[in-house]
Amino acid sequence: MTDRDVVDTPEAYALAIEALASGHGPLAVDAERASGFRYSQRAYLIQIFRRGSGTFLLDPPALGRLDDLNAVIGGDEWVLHAASQDLPCLREVGLDPHTIFDTELSARLLGMPRVGLGTVVEELLGIHLAKEHSAADWSTRPLPQSWLTYAALDVELLVDLRDIEAEMLDAAGKAEIAAQEFQAELDKKPKPARAEPWRRLSGVHSIRGLRSLAVARSLWEARDQLARELDVSPGRLVPDASLTAAAIAMPASKRDLAALKAFSGRASRTELDRWWAAIEEGVSTDDLPVLRPHADTMPPPRAWAERNPEAHERLKHARAALAAISEERSIPVENLLLPEAVRRLCWSPPAELTPAALADAMREHDARPWQIEACAQRLSQAFVEASQSAAEPAEDAS
Repeated sequence: MTDRDVVDTPEAYALAIEALASGHGPLAVDAERASGFRYSQRAYLIQIFRRGSGTFLLDPPALGRLDDLNAVIGGDEWVLHAASQDLPCLREVGLDPHTIFDTELSARLLGMPRVGLGTVVEELLGIHLAKEHSAADWSTRPLPQSWLTYAALDVELLVDLRDIEAEMLDAAGKAEIAAQEFQAELDKKPKPARAEPWRRLSGVHSIRGLRSLAVARSLWEARDQLARELDVSPGRLVPDASLTAAAIAMPASKRDLAALKAFSGRASRTELDRWWAAIEEGVSTDDLPVLRPHADTMPPPRAWAERNPEAHERLKHARAALAAISEERSIPVENLLLPEAVRRLCWSPPAELTPAALADAMREHDARPWQIEACAQRLSQAFVEASQSAAEPAEDAS
């Protein structure tokens, strides 16, 4: 079997497990999906490289779950680039590492301005890595040989890249920081499903009236059901703009819907009965959506100055403090503390603005120990200064 053959039979899979078990050192792992083409986010190709073993390109749709492989390699270190993107689809087929090294996250912690795999490989290894097939439809069968070569190269350089970055992290005193970040990636829980996913429909905010919103919801749900059944990306069936246009136009008949120029897409005409049934459901339902659902969300920061001036001051001072820490440590601001966590801390700070209280609040927002050590003291100081700034106009007025 050559390095560019696809492992898609039980016999080839058994040989791959045996070879990977006999190799040494970390395993480089990558996965290719078909985002924009398929409904699911499943892996359509999984690439694994190990020194002493070689490269293996596994076909999950043909092989099914890969628990037998995980039993052999799950306890070893896996090297991934942007692990958060691949871990969900790897776990879906039974591949779940205990330890990882993320070369993209490492590049961020090292202060590299661009962290795409091709850029990092070129800068640290001096090798140009073409990325021409990154947006390909990996559900295609058979996969072209040029795609397989591209996929193999994505993992064959990862272990060398890992070794260089590990040395750089150690030299910069950031090895422990990286270890905490890698573990946080492994421990990260999936986001809960949205209560009303149809509200993510592009252009939904331009729809006026609850009845039109009900039609938009019904059309979105009908499209989502068909996309799920066919395993096709919803937007490839009927674009968001078409659903929005139909909800705004509120056609009075199936013929009017068919005549709507903006209602286009590969399934707009072939599934016309489905879309018309959805419109009729939206027009007749008693279950009308609310115009703006209640949610535990903060207003956008641009509205804070008017709605919560104290929080606005805290956010200004916190951003300045974090920017200074970022420059001192050569770590991006968003890696010092998640922007959402910063906003929530500023909007609803602890009763006491001490470093200990800020540290406790940061833990509630899943901050890692290194982030608390780096930021709690400075954020406490920033919040105190913000309180003083907010009080100054009142004192001047008196």
